[in-house]
Amino acid sequence: MVTSAAGKAVSARVPTPHHPARFSLADCRQDDSAFTELRRQTLYRFAVESRALTVRTLLHLPRVALHSGTVTRGQIRAEMERNAARLVSDHERIRDLIPTNQYPLPDLRFVQLGSLQANAIFSNLHYLRSARAGSINFALIDPVTRRPVTLCSVSPLEWLRVGRQIHTQFDLPRSAVWDVSRVYSFNVAPVNAISYLLGKVRQVIRREYPAVELLTTAVDPNLGFVGASYRAANWHPWMSIEPRPYLYVDGIYASPRQLRTQFGGANLNELRAKFPGTFEQSRAKLLDSVIYCCRVRRETEPVADELRRRLRR
Repeated sequence: MVTSAAGKAVSARVPTPHHPARFSLADCRQDDSAFTELRRQTLYRFAVESRALTVRTLLHLPRVALHSGTVTRGQIRAEMERNAARLVSDHERIRDLIPTNQYPLPDLRFVQLGSLQANAIFSNLHYLRSARAGSINFALIDPVTRRPVTLCSVSPLEWLRVGRQIHTQFDLPRSAVWDVSRVYSFNVAPVNAISYLLGKVRQVIRREYPAVELLTTAVDPNLGFVGASYRAANWHPWMSIEPRPYLYVDGIYASPRQLRTQFGGANLNELRAKFPGTFEQSRAKLLDSVIYCCRVRRETEPVADELRRRLRR
């Protein structure tokens, strides 16, 4: 007990091993953490998708984390509720595109999806909140309403460092490599929907784009992604790339590409000098992204740990 300014005895909250004062970002990625309980409470208040809320919150927690990579329970709650409220608004904007019924995987139809629908979903619900310009989009759609249930976009590889390493190590020119740049799956999607979609996409690329030899994607473990859907589709990790700090504008994540598009550059010092608003970057150490690859015309070979290169930014 402690004494308040009014002279009354009050209970002091002392952190215990079961209720620590701070949590690591790694703790927040675990299913049995305080993060999970706060997410359950938030989902009870907000009608949003659990997976989307988790990813968005993990994306924004590094903004408030200390250099040590720790956050408080209050910071987790605040970021989770803020992102839940934004998800509600984002869902409302594209309500007519959101599937509501569940169907078995064989009942879903595989289609090439128009850019209007795909861009609306990626720009509102994907954690990057943007679509990759010039992409080809594919989806598994609801057989009745024809709303996308699981979708992805594919475009020529633009990541120069990854392209150079693939050329050097695997003798494939960057022009022969395409990138799965966006993936989004709604909660009503059946198990294995993403890996099933990836298999269908590979078949289309092999049949209709003879110059493409390899598909790649980047998996960011900081957001809780472990690459399970890619491994299920027979993709393999071929390399990793060191992380760069996450960037934020007025508390909202923005990719370097988005900053360059909106402000003409991604240098925070220059942006702070030229534009009003709050430009921030994460301070905590982040995990490397993993580059998964899939050969289009033959089986994809695994790359041994000692042969996987770690690329620098």
